[in-house]
Amino acid sequence: MIRRHELSDAEWELNQPLLPRPVLGRPRLDDRMVLNGIVWKFRTGAPSQTARS
Repeated sequence: MIRRHELSDAEWELNQPLLPRPVLGRPRLDDRMVLNGIVWKFRTGAPSQTARS
């Protein structure tokens, strides 16, 4: 189930190839979760203090 402000599977498939591949360093967070947070921020216009964690 897709929540209101999350990327659909089709939107994710379009964006996934544009993300950089992890090379070295610490393990990355889930790219889709991070991108959904960014999309939520833009779509709701919420100030950063009220952003969900």
